[in-house]
Amino acid sequence: MITIHALAPPKPAYGSACNGCGVCCLSEPCPVGMLVSRRTRGRCAALRWHEATARYRCGLIAAQAPSASNGSAGWLASAARALVQRWIAAGQGCDSMVVIERSRA
Repeated sequence: MITIHALAPPKPAYGSACNGCGVCCLSEPCPVGMLVSRRTRGRCAALRWHEATARYRCGLIAAQAPSASNGSAGWLASAARALVQRWIAAGQGCDSMVVIERSRA
């Protein structure tokens, strides 16, 4: 059983565009999330809820974009973010087959 924020959008159909519902990362971490979370089951430690957009986002890629004044540190952060986006298949569509049942409480 997972707990989903009340304002989170409903889970899209498998293969549909990601809408930030968070179901995938709330149920289990991806391979990168396993490294960050140091676990193979349960909520990913990198998952973040964003009040302003009412969406879940991966904290590894949702960090504020680096400024030009950060020099090489900013470049490295951008490169790391792009690599994580590729590893988690960001923008590739919903890959969660978890079935959602609403609580009757």
